[in-house]
Amino acid sequence: MAVIAFNEAEVKLLARLIRAEAESEGRLGMLMVGNVGVNRVRANCLDFVNIRTISQMVYQRPGGFEATLFGYFYQEARSVEIQLARRVIHGETFHPATRALWFYNAFEESCRAQWFGQWNSGRFKAHCFYSPVESENCF
Repeated sequence: MAVIAFNEAEVKLLARLIRAEAESEGRLGMLMVGNVGVNRVRANCLDFVNIRTISQMVYQRPGGFEATLFGYFYQEARSVEIQLARRVIHGETFHPATRALWFYNAFEESCRAQWFGQWNSGRFKAHCFYSPVESENCF
């Protein structure tokens, strides 16, 4: 059962996003980026109060995903990323992105303990993930 509403165009949109943001992180990394996207649709706090669809989440400005600014994002979704997008839409979560609403690519640096006031929930390859503090009541 899906944890957020979606249509087929949005599955492909999420698939394009996870590829563009995390292809170099492998399938697990792409799943984690998908978790962040789904979490933003589910969250009812902070910058995500009015985000209720995958399309709104992907194209959110300000605060959206940098990948949407580059041509690679606009290439057609491939079957492997579509399958990954479906998995996160249907509720699969992967630590450290289980409750994360943000991530960034730290490259070879270490992850900051906090980023914009939110605590680091962990790292996977080059991506540092950040979850909202409990007092935000996001989920």
